[in-house]
Amino acid sequence: MSGSEPCYDIAHLAHVEVFTDKFEESLDFFTRVYGLKLSGQDETSAYLRAWDEYEFHSMKLTRSDTTGIGHVSYRCSSQAALERRVKAIEASKYKVIGWVEGDIGHGGNKAFQFEDPFGHIFEIYYDTRRYVPDDADKPALKNNASRFHAQGVSPRRLDHVNLLGEDVREFREFMETCLGSRVTEMIQLDNGRLGGVWFSCNNKTYDTVCSEERGGGDGRLHHVTYATDQREDILRAADIFLENGVHIETGPHKHAIQGSFFLYVWEPAGNRIELANAGARLILAPDWEPVVWTEAERKRGQAWGLKTIETFHTHGTPPVQKKEA
Repeated sequence: MSGSEPCYDIAHLAHVEVFTDKFEESLDFFTRVYGLKLSGQDETSAYLRAWDEYEFHSMKLTRSDTTGIGHVSYRCSSQAALERRVKAIEASKYKVIGWVEGDIGHGGNKAFQFEDPFGHIFEIYYDTRRYVPDDADKPALKNNASRFHAQGVSPRRLDHVNLLGEDVREFREFMETCLGSRVTEMIQLDNGRLGGVWFSCNNKTYDTVCSEERGGGDGRLHHVTYATDQREDILRAADIFLENGVHIETGPHKHAIQGSFFLYVWEPAGNRIELANAGARLILAPDWEPVVWTEAERKRGQAWGLKTIETFHTHGTPPVQKKEA
């Protein structure tokens, strides 16, 4: 996309579906501890949202015999934009699933699904279902989506998803071709491969990331991230996680790439979940050139020197089944 006309057919990352093989424990974590609101529930899934999100849900938590990502969904900027993206995807080399009914958070029209080179399912749509708060959830300020939620950590909105792929260059081509996303930052490894690429479909610094798969898995999830207003919210969250026996993997600390303050934990089923105050930086330049980080620069650690722990490179969901000798 560098040097080409910016494409804004995709408005924003809308929701992610997360699989859990410990449904009740995961739901308790995401509502009571993490602080998402329950918008609705059916036989297999719970539909969750942060307190200032306008759509019905940003996470679909689905009961499964495994963990990881079910699908990643983006809302288009218009019906015409949706149709343009569908034509581009159908003309591409990538696997098309086609039109589906979609989740209960969608509007009356169908959603369009397709796959990346590694088996992750992607979805785009335009017609949506907006969250309508009842009297108990009606906010004091009419420009908020719902009442401020003081339960648990209580993040404000979904921020990004990080997926694992065997060849990040292939994923970059997929994102540029199918979603019209642009690269904001990336890691160039000494062996010529890309270690990670950060993508944006709007003026946020990123909404989707692909990291190189080093654990031997296929189509796996690295993490899902929700955004808080400030760093202090994340420090408070660390104490909340500590008191509730949640596994803190790394942080609180500051990323070198993208500069966000972060905290990573594993929810009860093992899916990695992040908190970040990611709203400080915006990409306003229409001709933004990707920031390229070298392998040597990344080995120096995070912004303030914290070294990246080994599990951050190897842990993903679902876990890789070890072959018997």
